[in-house]
Formats: sequence, structure tokens, C-alpha cells
Amino acid sequence: MWLTRPLAERSTRTFLGVLFAALVIVTVLHVFTPQDSALHVSAYTVTLLGKYLCYALLAVAVDLVWGYLGILSLGHGAFFALGGYAMGMYLMRQIGDRGTYGDPVLPDFMVFLNWQELPWYWLGFDMAWFAFAMVLLAPGLLALVFGFLAFRSRVTGVYLSIITQALTFALMLAFFRNEMGFGGNNGLTDFRDILGFNLRTDATRLGLFLATGVALAIGFVICRGIVTSKLGRVAVACRDAEARTRFLGYRVERVQLFVFVISAMLAGVAGALYVPQVGIINPSEFSPLFSIEIVVWVALGGRATLYGAVIGAVLVNYAKTVLTGVMPDAWLFALGGLFVLVTVFLPKGIAGLVFKPKKAAAPANNPDSQEATV
Repeated sequence: MWLTRPLAERSTRTFLGVLFAALVIVTVLHVFTPQDSALHVSAYTVTLLGKYLCYALLAVAVDLVWGYLGILSLGHGAFFALGGYAMGMYLMRQIGDRGTYGDPVLPDFMVFLNWQELPWYWLGFDMAWFAFAMVLLAPGLLALVFGFLAFRSRVTGVYLSIITQALTFALMLAFFRNEMGFGGNNGLTDFRDILGFNLRTDATRLGLFLATGVALAIGFVICRGIVTSKLGRVAVACRDAEARTRFLGYRVERVQLFVFVISAMLAGVAGALYVPQVGIINPSEFSPLFSIEIVVWVALGGRATLYGAVIGAVLVNYAKTVLTGVMPDAWLFALGGLFVLVTVFLPKGIAGLVFKPKKAAAPANNPDSQEATV
């Protein structure tokens, strides 16, 4: 799906306008309407919407590498979870001696497991700046190492997808072990404060919702800036004709690695914002099924549009919230059926109904000369 630069800019302005309006409306209805009013947005709903926005940012990150680079990553759940664990470790350190066992340094689960001292990799997480840096560095470094090895070896297609899924599964098994020092099966929970604000107050929940909306806007702008730049045009060329792009002299593996790392870091930010709003992070976030579900969001919303990924993430997770309460055992069947229907009748996703661009003419032998971007 090709968008000329003016249309790309227009779609970005439209998306940011809709997002800003949604943030303002939810804030006004939550703060200024009586709780017994039909228009009042409860704190629970604010938190639920914040979770949807976290998923939307994660979907945008996946769309960046799948839609524009052609890499079907089935491991972005790992980057999401690593960012979440980095935030969870910071939140656990903020509990201090208010935990069940009253230890000022060790989290409750470590005291329960008879740990005598804090592991070295937990050091520094009592400082917000360090924890926030690790939210970016942990998934970014993993993506850098993994991507360097994979792209240098020219692993592509289904083989790369399988390897990313195997990476996620291996991390899930590792984090399930109590010896890892991340809470094992139960994960990290019972958070109290973030930056000195009580996580259990409505004001803090609203603040996290607004922060997530701002992060989504920034992430969207970053991704749009990448795909409308020369780098983005080369990325699309790598997606559509990798061998030809190499022949023209481009270092394909460097383009792939850069975009992959940026995508992983955005996924980490989404995970970090998800944890204080949901109140828990455990190894289930590493589940390969979760990473596959993210791909379904992007496919349903519309691949290679960015805003389509947001639409897909919000709609699918809203449907999940509704349907799991009505028919919890049949939710996965409903999701699979929806995916099949959209694939058959809407191959460009829901976004294809909103915008149907024409393919821009461009010389076939030079990616740099293309005036349009995906």
C-alpha cells in the first residue's frame, strides 16, 4: 500500500488529532462528570483504555518491521515483556519495607525463597532514570544482538519467523524458573508507587493513561518519520526486492538491523507503560501465542499503514474484553474466524476500507528515486 508524502502527512495529522480528541474526551468525562452519570468514565475504564493504547503502540512497532521491512517477527512479545520487567523491577524496589516481610531491600518473593542478597542485575533499579533507560536498552540490546546474527547470516522469511518465536519461547521458559530472580511463575506484582505517586489513586491511573497516549503519538511520529525518509524507501525496497537492493549497493542488513532495533525499543516502552496500569508482569507475556496475536492485530487493522495497526489492536482487544466475559472458551475461535474473514474479504485490512491509495509511479531500478513511500 503506497502513500504519497502529502497523504502520509495528512494521515498522520488525522491520527494525532483523533488521538488527542480521545484523550481529552476521556479525561473530561472521568474528571468532570458525576460518578452516577451515564457519561462518566470510571477509573477501571481509564485503565482498560490505557492497556489498549499500550497494545496499540506494540502493534505499531510490529507493523514497522512487518509492513515496511517485510520481517514477520513472532518474537515482539519478548521485547514487550523485557520492557515490562524492567519497569516491574523498578516498581518492586519502590515498595521497600512496606512489603509483607518488611525487608527494605529484598522483594517479598526473594525473602520467601530465602535469598540472602539482591542479585547484581537488580542493582540500580531503585533509581527511576536507570530503570527507564533499561526499558529501552534491554529490548534494544537483545534485538541488536539477535538481529546482527540473523541478518548477517541472511536468515529471512519463515526461517526468521521461527527463530524469533523460538527466542520468545526460550525466554519464557527461563523466566518461569525461580532461580532467575524474577518472581518465577507469579512474576512481579503488588506495586505501590511510581515516581512517588500512589498507583492505586484515580489521578495516577489517569496520568498513566495520558502518558501512554503521548507515548503512542511519539512512537507513531517516529515510525512515520522513518517510513517517509530515504531509509524507509530503502526498507521497502528490501522488502519487495532484497536481492536487487543489494545489487544496487545498499547494505541491506544495516537497514534491517536499525529498523528492527527501533521497533524492539518501542515494544519495550509499550511493555513498561503496560505494567503499572495492569499491576503485574509474569512470564505469560513471553508466550509465543501472544506474539502471534499481535500479528493478527496488524493484519486485521491493515498492514503497512501504522494507523491500521492501532485500529486492529484497539478493536481486537475490545472484542476480547467483551467476548471473554460472554464466551471465554470460544474467544480464540472467534478471533481465528475474524482473521479468516478479513483475510478473504478485506486483504488490506480494515484500513483498506478507509483509504484506498493508488500506486505511485517510480523508476523500478532505483529505490532512492521513488517519490512515494509506503
